[in-house]
Amino acid sequence: MVAHFLIAFAAAALAVALALLLMRLVGQRLAGSGGGRGLERGIEPIVFLFRHQLLLDATGPARALLAGLPGDGDWQRLTCWLGMRLPDFGAVLPDLGGAARLEFEERGRPRPLRLLAEDLGDGILRLTLADPAAENAGILVDSLSLGAMEQELEILRSTMDHSPMLAWRQDGQGQVTWANSAYLDLAEAKAPDQVLWPLPQLIDLTPRSPAGGSGARRVQVDHAGQSRWYDCHVHEVAGQTVAIALPADAAVRAERALREFVQTLTKTFADLPIGLAIFDRDRNLQLFNPALIDLTGLATGFLTARPTLYAFLDRLREARMVPEPKDYRSWRNQMASLEAAASSGHHVEMWSLPGGQTYRVTGRPHPDGAVAFLFEDITSEISLTRKFRADLSLGAEVLDSIEDAVAVFAANGELLISNRRYAELWGSGTPATLDDHLAIWTRACGQSPGLAALREALNATLPDEPMRGAMAGPSGGLLSWGLRALSGGRLLLSFAAPVPTLPVGRDPRRLPDPAKPATAAPMPRALTG
Repeated sequence: MVAHFLIAFAAAALAVALALLLMRLVGQRLAGSGGGRGLERGIEPIVFLFRHQLLLDATGPARALLAGLPGDGDWQRLTCWLGMRLPDFGAVLPDLGGAARLEFEERGRPRPLRLLAEDLGDGILRLTLADPAAENAGILVDSLSLGAMEQELEILRSTMDHSPMLAWRQDGQGQVTWANSAYLDLAEAKAPDQVLWPLPQLIDLTPRSPAGGSGARRVQVDHAGQSRWYDCHVHEVAGQTVAIALPADAAVRAERALREFVQTLTKTFADLPIGLAIFDRDRNLQLFNPALIDLTGLATGFLTARPTLYAFLDRLREARMVPEPKDYRSWRNQMASLEAAASSGHHVEMWSLPGGQTYRVTGRPHPDGAVAFLFEDITSEISLTRKFRADLSLGAEVLDSIEDAVAVFAANGELLISNRRYAELWGSGTPATLDDHLAIWTRACGQSPGLAALREALNATLPDEPMRGAMAGPSGGLLSWGLRALSGGRLLLSFAAPVPTLPVGRDPRRLPDPAKPATAAPMPRALTG
């Protein structure tokens, strides 16, 4: 009995072992000859099933595609992604335009993506994506390479989404095929109802640069009653137009402020009576005012042609508006010296013109090697100065012709003016203050009642009428002195020639006795130092 059981068990084990061996051989043969076809049978199509824009079901590859798309909402992410590749698809959403079945094909690619949209009724829509390169789905990619590509894609996507510039691509028909978040936000702000693909063109790229593609131009976009400015750069890539619009609001504001500032300066310069000429680092005339035309007599057309500095000076020489040199070479050297001195620092010259006018020419360096010249007509100023100097010379001659020694002191005791007779009487090196003069008089004449009376008279408040007196002179004789009050607290002091005797019966206040000092008030502190 036991022997029969053991025989049956051994037979069953042998049968199982033979079956396992047979299955292994069959599996190895299938793996060696038909492994590729087995892998292809495992590839699923990309199919989405929606009802009223809500995802009901999707295949594995379809869900993987949705997981890799940016944005929120299955329907929104998928339609945005399809709209960038199939612009015609966005035009028939949310329904199929009354058709139960429509096919779309991507343009501009050698192996285009195909989409089959089927209306199954009751609001159910089935979308099937067909990729001509479907065999690529069966290629195995190592996890490190796939992770690196996904990481780089995420970096590029986040960088473009956080960039303030507008970036987009459009095909040959002008339809937008891709855009970053800044472009989408601005498009949504301009049309807040709904943004559908194809997106509207926010900036018209029709007027291209003369170069034909990569030039930059400034464009204006109006939004919410305000104008936004962008510097638009356009490039042609793979049959499509890639456009990048950099925000230029700050640059526009700066340029506007600069223009207003230049206009303000221009209006200010136009009202100046001084001629202004500014030459750049290449010594070309860049700015001038109307006063320059009035002072030099140069033609406006010549100045607006931006002549060089030497052409400007040559034209001035032809118009006899520069000093006449002995020869042209010396004049040229003189003008070269003027330009060099003006470019290195503040330089001033006086030009005595042949017509009798006098110009003050000032050269000032400016940043970046520019130089500015100021032309000022100082003929009246020079004439007034010359007249003033002539009047002073005449006054000095009149004082020197007086036989009396005359000196005028300020209220603070400073010597303002004296004549030649005063210098001969008391010495040529006259000091500056009244106290010093009193010391000189004391050393030359000694202490005497007449000098004491003069000192007291200088300390006293003088009446409107002049005061007179006499004192010992430096040679032992007598000097008569006279003291008169002038405007502004000034004093006029004169010393007359020696007198032999004092007049009898005169008012002692008018002509004090040398033996008896005259009474006077204390000298002011300004006179005593």
